[in-house]
Amino acid sequence: MTVYVDQTSGVDAAGRGTIDLPYHTLAYAIFSTPATAVETTQYQIRKGPEVQYDAPTQSATKKAKKDAQGLEKKRLKAEAEEKEARERQEKREKRLEESKKIVLAEDPSLPAPIKSKIVRLANHRDKRVRVCGWVHRKRDQQEIMFVVLRDGTGYLQAVFTGHTNKTYDAVTLQLEAAVELTGTLKLVPEGQKAPGGHELVVDYWKVLGPAPGGDDAFTNKLNEQSDPSILADNRHLVLRGETASNVLRLRAALLCAFRSTYVEHDVIEVTPPCLVQTQVEGGATLFKLDYYGQPAFLTQSSQLYLETCLPSLGDVFCIQESFRAENSHTRRHLSEYTHLEAELAFINFDDLMTHIEAVICESVGKVLANPATAALVKTLNPNFTAPDRPFKRMSYSDAIAWLNEHGILHEAEDAEGNAVKDADGKPVMVPHAIGDDIAEAAERQMTDIIGQPIFLYGFPAELKAFYMQKMPRKEGEAGPVFTESCDLLMPNVGEIVGGSMRIADGPELLAAYGREGIDPKPYYWYTDMRKYGTCQHGGYGLGVERLLAWMANRYTIRECSLYPRWPGRATP
Repeated sequence: MTVYVDQTSGVDAAGRGTIDLPYHTLAYAIFSTPATAVETTQYQIRKGPEVQYDAPTQSATKKAKKDAQGLEKKRLKAEAEEKEARERQEKREKRLEESKKIVLAEDPSLPAPIKSKIVRLANHRDKRVRVCGWVHRKRDQQEIMFVVLRDGTGYLQAVFTGHTNKTYDAVTLQLEAAVELTGTLKLVPEGQKAPGGHELVVDYWKVLGPAPGGDDAFTNKLNEQSDPSILADNRHLVLRGETASNVLRLRAALLCAFRSTYVEHDVIEVTPPCLVQTQVEGGATLFKLDYYGQPAFLTQSSQLYLETCLPSLGDVFCIQESFRAENSHTRRHLSEYTHLEAELAFINFDDLMTHIEAVICESVGKVLANPATAALVKTLNPNFTAPDRPFKRMSYSDAIAWLNEHGILHEAEDAEGNAVKDADGKPVMVPHAIGDDIAEAAERQMTDIIGQPIFLYGFPAELKAFYMQKMPRKEGEAGPVFTESCDLLMPNVGEIVGGSMRIADGPELLAAYGREGIDPKPYYWYTDMRKYGTCQHGGYGLGVERLLAWMANRYTIRECSLYPRWPGRATP
C-alpha cells in the first residue's frame, strides 16, 4: 500500500492518503495507518506540486513516528474524555430521573423554625431557623452540597445532605435562584471557616424563584473579563456581586454618618425641588424641558433654595440629585450625581472651610468606628487611613506658582478657548498664569504629589459663579479680583467639594446678575433674601460619588452610583 503526503496542498483530517487527496504531514499519515501495516506501507512525500514524490528520509520517518505516537495519545485522551463526559451525562440523567421520585416534606415533629435575616442569625445558634435568599455560590460533591446564601444583609453557608441533596430542585439548582432554607444553625467545625462562623444544616427547603442554566446561566452573562459596555447593560446583575454591593453598603453607611454628623452640628435636612426655572452654575450645562408649556430645567444645585431656609430653619443641608448636561466622559464625571449641599448663616470664610473639614472627618470617623462598616472599607480599600487634620490650605495664586515650579504645564488656548496646536497637530503646552482655570489633570497631579487633602481657595472672580463673595481689596490694589471660594481636593480623585461665601449685599448681587447677563426677574425670591435681613453666609456642595470613590479606592465614580448616568448612557 502506498500513502501520499503533500506538504503544501495536502490536508490531514480530510485527507485520504491517495495521490488525489494526500495528507499534509507524514506524522498524520503514519498515525492514520493501522499499526500492523506501518512497516509494510510505502510513504511518498513531496514539498509541493512542482516536485516529484519520493520516499521520506530515515530521520524524517523516525521523527514522524514519534509525532504519530503523540497524536495517538491525544486520540486516546479525547476518547477517554468523551467516554467520561458520556458517563457523567448518563449518571446525571439517571440522577435526574431518580430525583423526580423524591418528595421532600417538612418534619412536623421538629421545632417550629425562627424566621431570620442572615445578619441576625448569631442570636439563634443551635436553633432551627428559616432563611430566604439567593444562591450566591454552590459546590456539589454528589452526597453533599454546599450553598452560600445571600439575602442582602450577609452571607450564610448551608449544607445539604441526604434527601435534601437528592430532590429534583437540588439536582437542577442554579446560581441566583431564590430559595427558602430551613434547618439547624451550627458552629462550623474547628479549623474550618464560613461567613459568620456558623452554617445551616438544612432539613427542609424549597425553590421560590428558579434561575436558568445553560447559555443563559448567570455566569455566562457576566464575568471578570466582560466588556465595560456589557457590565453597564447588565448593571442590574452586576449589583449582585460582592464588590458592587459592598460599595453600595458603604455608600449607605457614609450618608447615614453625614446625617448623624449634621444633627450633632445642629444642621437640619431639607428637600429642595429638582424641577427649577433658574440656573446656578451656568446655562451651558442645563438639562432643559417643557414644564406645562413653560421652560424649566433639572437642577444643577439646590444651593439657592437652601439659602432661603436660613432665616427660618438656621443652618440646613440636603442630599439631592443634581444634573449637569456636560458632555464629559472622564472617570470622575456623571450627568446625574448625588449632591450633598449645606448652607450656613453668620459665618466667615475661615469658618466655612473649618466646618467642611470637620463634617468630612467626623463622618469618616463614624464609618471607621463601626466594626461592620470599617470591615467594608478594609475589604474595598485595605490601605485607607482617615485624613489628618487640619487640611492643607493653598491659595489659587500659590497653586499657580507650585505648578510652574514643578514643571506641570497646560494646553495653550486662543481667545475663543480653542486648543492651540503646533505644526504636527500636537497641543502646545505652556506654563500656568494667574487667570488660568487650572485643568483637572494638573489639579489632580498636584494633589497626588502632595499626597494629602488640600483646600484650594481664592479663585479669580471670572472663573466662578455670579453669587460668590469677592475678597476685600486693599485701597489702590490692582490685578485680578479673587473670590472667597474653595475646592477641597483629595488624592487619587481630585475635587470632591466646591464652596464659597455668598454675596450678602443686594445691589452687589444685582450687579452680578448684570455681568452674567442673567435676567433678575426669575430670581426675585433669591434676591429677597438680601432685602429682608441679609447676613454673611456661605455653603458648599460635596459629590457623594467622588468621596465614596476616594474611600473605596474605585477607579471611576461610575462604580459608586446605583445606576450611573453619563453621556450616551441612560439604561437600565
